[in-house]
Amino acid sequence: MDGDRIRRRFELLAPLLDERSRRAVVAAEALAIGEGGIARVSRETGVSRRAISVGCRELTHPDQVPRGRVRRKGGGSKKTVEKDPTLRPDLESLVDPTSRGDPESALRWTSKSVRKLADALTQMGHATSHRMVAELLQEMGYSLQANRKTLEGTSHPDRDAQFETINKKIAEYQAQGQPVISVDTKKKELVGDFKNGGKELRPKGDPEKVRVHDFAIPELGKANPYGVYDLTQNVGWVNLGIDHDTAAFAVESIRRWWYSMGKPMYRDANRLLITADCGGSNGYRVRLWKVKLQEFADETGMSIGVSHLPPGTSKWNKIEHRLFAFITQNWRGKPLISHEVIIQLIGTTTTQTGLRVRCALDTNTYEKGVKVPDEALAAVKLQPDSFHGEWNYTITPSRPASESLVL
Repeated sequence: MDGDRIRRRFELLAPLLDERSRRAVVAAEALAIGEGGIARVSRETGVSRRAISVGCRELTHPDQVPRGRVRRKGGGSKKTVEKDPTLRPDLESLVDPTSRGDPESALRWTSKSVRKLADALTQMGHATSHRMVAELLQEMGYSLQANRKTLEGTSHPDRDAQFETINKKIAEYQAQGQPVISVDTKKKELVGDFKNGGKELRPKGDPEKVRVHDFAIPELGKANPYGVYDLTQNVGWVNLGIDHDTAAFAVESIRRWWYSMGKPMYRDANRLLITADCGGSNGYRVRLWKVKLQEFADETGMSIGVSHLPPGTSKWNKIEHRLFAFITQNWRGKPLISHEVIIQLIGTTTTQTGLRVRCALDTNTYEKGVKVPDEALAAVKLQPDSFHGEWNYTITPSRPASESLVL
C-alpha cells in the first residue's frame, strides 16, 4: 500500500519538477522510509538508485549544493555535437552546398527536410535524428524561408537615363494638357468558383466553399484583363478579354479607353503618350503592336508617342502599383465566379486618393501568331527618338487630322 502511495505522489509531482527538485522529492521519500528506502523508492518511481543517493546527499548537506544550478557543473551526458565535432560542419555543408560544401551534393536538387538531412548525416556515419537536426539548424540560424522576388537580372546601362527620359516626356505632355497613360496586361484569372488569395469578413466558421483543384471550366475559361491607367486624372480602364493577349487586343483596349474615357476628358488632344513594358503584347519588338497603333493614329488623327520601360523593370510600371494592386486588394478572398462578378469587382475599386475604375467585357477573338510582312511594317509612320529609338518613338497619322475618321 505504501508503495502505491509513493508511486502516486511521484506521478502527480513529476510534471512540475526539474532535475534537481525531482532528486529532492525521491530522496525525501527514501530518507523517510529509512533502511532500504533507496531501493524501494527506485523500484516504485523508476528513478535510478544513483540519482536518489545524490539527492539524499544534497538534502543532508544543503550547504554543499551550488545555488542556482540544477545539476553540477559538467554533470549529465555530453551533447552529441561535443562527442561528434564534425556533425555541425557536415550538416551545414548539406544545407548550403553551393557555398559551404560539395556543389554536386545529392541534396542540392531536393527539398531539404530535417528527416532527409538526418538520413544523409546517418549515411555519413553520424548518430543523429531529425529532432536533433532541427535543434542544430535553429542554433545555426536557419529557418524556413520562401522565395523573394528581389533580383532583376543584369540592369541595362541606360536604365536610369531611360527613366529620366520617360519622366521628362510625361511632364511635357501633362504641361500641354495631352493625355499620358500607362498600360499593361494583368495576370490571367480563372473564372469560376476557385480559391482567390486573401481573406474577407464572413460569419465565423463559414468560409466560402471553392473548388479543391484549379482546372479551368471550359465554358467559362479565363479572364484576361488589360489595363489603361491615366497618370494625370488618376482613373483606370480595364478591358476584360476572354481570348488571347495579343498586340491587337492591347491596342483595342487603348482604343476603347479613348472613346469611353479619354476623349471626353481631353477634347483638344492631338497627341497621346503611352508608357509600356518592354515585352509582352505591347513590347517594343512586336511588329503587330506598331501596325495597330498606326491604325489607331489614323483613326483618331493623334500622334502616338510610346516610351518603353527598360528591360527587367516591369514592376516600376505605374499601372502596377496605382491600379492593379488596388484591384487585387478589392477582390481578395472573393471567388471570381463569372465575368459579371469580375467586372463589378474591378469597377468598384477605389482609393482614398480618388482612383476611379471602369471595366467592360471584350468578347472579340484575337488570333495568335499573326505575321506582319515587311511592307506592312514599312508603312508605319514611325519616328524614332535620338535616344534609344527602339524604346522611344512616335507614330504619326498617315493623313492629316482633318481627314481622320471621327467616331
